Amino acid sequence: MTRPGEHDFPVRSATDLYSGRVMALRSDRVVMPGGRVTTREILEHPGAVAVVAVDEQRRVRMLHQYRHAVRRRLWELPAGLLDVAGEDPAVTADRELTEEAGLTAADWAVLLDVVPSPGFSDESVRIFLARDLAERPRPVLGDDEEADLELRWIALDDAVRMVFTGDIVNAVSCAGLLAARAVFAGEAEPRPIGTPWEDRPERFARRRDGDD
Repeated sequence: MTRPGEHDFPVRSATDLYSGRVMALRSDRVVMPGGRVTTREILEHPGAVAVVAVDEQRRVRMLHQYRHAVRRRLWELPAGLLDVAGEDPAVTADRELTEEAGLTAADWAVLLDVVPSPGFSDESVRIFLARDLAERPRPVLGDDEEADLELRWIALDDAVRMVFTGDIVNAVSCAGLLAARAVFAGEAEPRPIGTPWEDRPERFARRRDGDD
């Protein structure tokens, strides 16, 4: 047996269980530190971006939209999947900011990278901070959930209070809002947009693009 922190958890086998439009599910047989082989089911995710867009009045653009998994509308940041092969995440974030929030930004930085559910999914989300904002018309996006979303400017401090009152529960949004308040309070600094993204998912993208 290796010492704590040294075992590399080799994978004996991997079996594809399902592959869909925005996720895939596989079953890995993984060697544990004592030598036992056990099953870990992994949800493969394409990765995503989210944007904390803050204006000169320190208001943040929030969306109120329906999420079928929880059967209700949630307050969230503008966000979207990395669903264009080879696209820079900052480009994805800029497009999502326009499509969902009707904005564009001249000042971009990396706020956080988060892995919401590492116990069973390789999902990672890069959260950007966008400033120096301008309004831009949203494109027509059909009649899915996006057609019903509500847009609202909310003071950053009020949005943070909504996190603690339970009015904002989306994990990525909670993390992004708390980090943005730390930046504006002078407690933290965002990173350049080209900062390496260590946990960016790759497996689903290779599967989707026919490279796996």
